[in-house]
Amino acid sequence: MNALRVAVRGTLRYHEPLAPHTSWRVGGPAEIFFEPADADDLAAFLAGLPADMPLFWMGLGSNLLVRDGGIDGVVIATQRGFGALQRLASGAVRAEAGVPCAKLARLCEREGLAGGAFFAGTPGTLGGALAMNAGAFGGETWAQVTRVEVMNRAGARFWREADLYEVGYRHVVVPIPGEWFIAGEWRFAPAEERASAGPSRVRELLARRAETQPLGLPSCGSVFRNPPGDHAARLIEAVGLKGARSGDAEISTKHANFIINRGQARSADIEALIQRAQAEVWDRFGIELVPEVRIVGRAA
Repeated sequence: MNALRVAVRGTLRYHEPLAPHTSWRVGGPAEIFFEPADADDLAAFLAGLPADMPLFWMGLGSNLLVRDGGIDGVVIATQRGFGALQRLASGAVRAEAGVPCAKLARLCEREGLAGGAFFAGTPGTLGGALAMNAGAFGGETWAQVTRVEVMNRAGARFWREADLYEVGYRHVVVPIPGEWFIAGEWRFAPAEERASAGPSRVRELLARRAETQPLGLPSCGSVFRNPPGDHAARLIEAVGLKGARSGDAEISTKHANFIINRGQARSADIEALIQRAQAEVWDRFGIELVPEVRIVGRAA
């Protein structure tokens, strides 16, 4: 592809390997990779792109499996240029798309706000959490969202009220196609109004996560959504797939809804385990395991 004729203040690279940008540490290159300096830089960049240029947005890459052939078009990485997090005079909390979810949990604890501690157990950034209604420990991203800021591919920015969005379990329907989340506002109740709130709540959830999840090796967090009334991990364990391997990818022996990279796994190895778990759970229980992770790009 010819170099883009756009002026940027952020980082623009061609054929950028995406493995270092994903929590699984796998995946082929981005044809074009852009890390905007801020929202104005991103708006100018988008306004200068050809209208038919494919776009893909990513944050920490924690809920993402990039296939070994990589991603065509432009990958926009928001982690570095969208890191503002603040408590507003109105009492609401504003966070940009690149803010790690755990950072919002710590702010809520520090400011005495209830209902945000669960973010400590949610890997990734708030942009991705908004896009999929990420959750952990019984909490969900959109439960306290009041409005979101979005940008379209022309670089125009808008605030949208939360009730415009259809939100479900790990699912969000964007009412206007071609808009992406760049920030959100949350309104949390004061901690004293909830018995479960406390100064050690974030630490408690982080400790529980460390006890139950394989955090020492690359993974994406939970691979599958939990089926209604059941748990994906229980089903995968029941069919005997704990410890199953494909190359250097392994279904964790600690938590069966995690697939870990033991060092040299390829994206194809991970996808093979995803498909195997789906097939064996379906054959045994007649239950469809729906991936929570987003699988993108071309096979090698």
